[in-house]
This record gives sequence, C-alpha cells and structure tokens, in this order.
Amino acid sequence: MGIEKAIFQRTELLIGRKKMDLLREKRVIIFGIGGVGSWCAETLVRSGIRYLTIVDSDRVCVTNVNRQLMATTKTVGKVKTELLKARLLEINPKAEINALQMIYSKENSDEFQLDIYDFIVDAIDSFENKIHLIRTASNTNAIFFSSMGAALKMDPTRIKVGEFWSVDGCPLGAALRKKIRQTGGGVGKKFFCVYSDELLENIGENDSCVTDKCICPKSKEGPGNPDLLNHEWCSSKAKINGTVSHMPAIFGMTIAGLVTQSIYNEQSAVVTQ
Repeated sequence: MGIEKAIFQRTELLIGRKKMDLLREKRVIIFGIGGVGSWCAETLVRSGIRYLTIVDSDRVCVTNVNRQLMATTKTVGKVKTELLKARLLEINPKAEINALQMIYSKENSDEFQLDIYDFIVDAIDSFENKIHLIRTASNTNAIFFSSMGAALKMDPTRIKVGEFWSVDGCPLGAALRKKIRQTGGGVGKKFFCVYSDELLENIGENDSCVTDKCICPKSKEGPGNPDLLNHEWCSSKAKINGTVSHMPAIFGMTIAGLVTQSIYNEQSAVVTQ
C-alpha cells in the first residue's frame, strides 16, 4: 500500500474510491492563512485535497500563537506560507502546495488566475481587499466560500453557515453588504459564509503589538532576528479585537467541511479518469 493510499484509508472507507479520487483532482486556493485559513488548509489536506494554493504576505507575530496553526514561540518572525507549506507536506508528501507570500488586492488580482480553481476560500481581514475578492471570486466558475469575523466570539454553538445576503447578526457581513450596495456592481453568483451572531466586547487591556513591548515591533527590541523587524501589522490596524483559540479554528474547519461536502455531493460520473 502506497503512503497516500494508507494516509486516506479511513476517509476512503467512508466515501469510497471514486469520491477519494475526485478529492485528489480538485484545486483549491485559500486567501489568508491566519486563524481561519491555516486550520482550513490543514483540514483540506488531511481530507485528501492534493492541489492547494495558500496566499498570505505575513510573518508570524507572537500574538498569533494563541490561534494560528503554524504559530509557536519558535516560529515568530518566519514566513507563514513557508511554515504552513512545510507542515502540509509532512501530512501528505505527495500534495502539491503552492505557497504565495503575497497580498490579494485589486491591483494584482489577475496574477492569481482564479479561473483555474475549483474552490476559492476567502479568509482575509483587509476590508477593501475582501470586497474585491468577493466580487471577483463570485464571478468565476469556482465554488466560493467566505469567512466572516471570528473575533469577539466564544460560543461554538452559535457558528452558522448562511448565504452572504442572508447572514444575520454579523457586523462584518452587514458592513460588507452595505459597502457593496454603496459602491454598486453587486456580486456574481450566490455564495455561502461561515459566521456567528455572537458579539462580545473586549474587556482586557491591549498592551501587545500596538506598543513598544511586542516581540515583533517595528522598533529594534526583538530577540535579535532581523526578520522580526519587517512584518509588524498590528499598529496599522484601526482596531484589534480579542480572539480565543477555538473559534477561528472551527470557522476554518467548517469551510473545509463545506468544500469536502461539495465534492462528496458531486456525481461519481464526473471523476477524471
């Protein structure tokens, strides 16, 4: 039995060989591999997805350690896409992982060749870039899934899946829809989002990356690694919200489950021989 056959023996037992083959043929791209995207990527590879592109420009910050898959105290300052690619290949050495240390934006959107993918996953934070990706991805032939905000939430039982225009109780979803209406043009086909209608408040003090105390600041007070001086994002954010470990992970795994479920529901006749 080959290594890949052995890895996915239990999955194939449940879904059958034809569906397993179909999983191996699909191409997925994930934009943003932070708290949501990193767990989505790992779950997809563990599910049998072989062709995966991961997109993120960032390096690991110490404040990522509480929720991002590849973030540990030993990886602070290292490129997220490189770290995650290495981990995914340890799970399945036969996977083809395309790691792009880039920011998705209006200016470079054509470089990602979205038309070659079967699934597009949005797990990015930047508001304007998220809107552009939503508009662009929803006009491709790919199945598109988007993550709403996982911060300021604690209760896993309130995580939901809903069509974008029907997402209720999520401030990010409401803000995205408002901006899309204001700027005109709408979106393409319907797509589903993972979200929660829970909204807590920050009650702790923020003394991390927006001060000089962070281990990865723009100032030169890091632990001596020059890589730590060039990736600090927190001070450029309008607001930083608290996040617990399990919520973004569940968001990401839910999106991975939606991808896998979509493939499982396809007719076996479309399996590429």
